Amino acid sequence: MERGDALKLLEENLKNKNLVKHCLAVGAIMKALAKRLGEDEKKWEMVGILHDLDYEKTMNDFEKHGILTAEILKDKLDEESLHAIKAHNFEHTKVEPKTKMDFALIAADSISGLIVAAALVMPNKKLEEVKVETILKKFKQKDFARKIDRNRILFCEKIGLSLEEFAKLSLEALKEISEELGL
Repeated sequence: MERGDALKLLEENLKNKNLVKHCLAVGAIMKALAKRLGEDEKKWEMVGILHDLDYEKTMNDFEKHGILTAEILKDKLDEESLHAIKAHNFEHTKVEPKTKMDFALIAADSISGLIVAAALVMPNKKLEEVKVETILKKFKQKDFARKIDRNRILFCEKIGLSLEEFAKLSLEALKEISEELGL
């Protein structure tokens, strides 16, 4: 699947523009992680972009979030990718994360929100103002972006990255698509 096809699917399934931006952010982080880990960048990026495809349809029935996306994409993505999408919501789907891709998606999903929240409290609301130190400081502040589960971000350790390395890689990935994100 090409990026343009993934973006078309987002457009068809998600009306909330911030949710679309979140998917793009997770895709960028997943692509950077794949590059760092020697994995398939295109495949990982697609998983990141498409992981919340069903969100608007399942937000009131969260046990199906990820399961419905996998159903929609069953003829478009391989089994490993579909498993990662189902496992990113493992607390509700009961599909346990097992692979590097699974753990990467869970971590990327959460850190993207922390970085965006950090950018939004900057004077100009731009990613270029955010530093790795800022992310690490905000990570420790439990009252900042409280809905973001810090334990999910720490899944980066399951793929061999320290929190600092992961924050740096993720921030750089988001800066590369800052125009798309409007940040």
